[in-house]
Amino acid sequence: MAQLSIVYFAWVREMIGRDEEHIDRPASGTTLAELIASLGARGGGYAQAFADPSRLRAAVDQHFVSLDTPIGEARELAIFPPVTGG
Repeated sequence: MAQLSIVYFAWVREMIGRDEEHIDRPASGTTLAELIASLGARGGGYAQAFADPSRLRAAVDQHFVSLDTPIGEARELAIFPPVTGG
């Protein structure tokens, strides 16, 4: 089965306790929101980091996308908080 690299940034990384991980790529119709919910179901830091998906942003293969985007054939998923600053 193909792998999906998940990269975590900022407080998401801090809560989970890792920079990245590799998982079996979910079925092509699976959305990012569904994947995030399944990661949150792991409990611990995952549950904390993914408790409120509206606080998250994502990029698939280095392109910003909404959480209702299907994962499809993606090779990399980045999850991070909204970027602020000036």
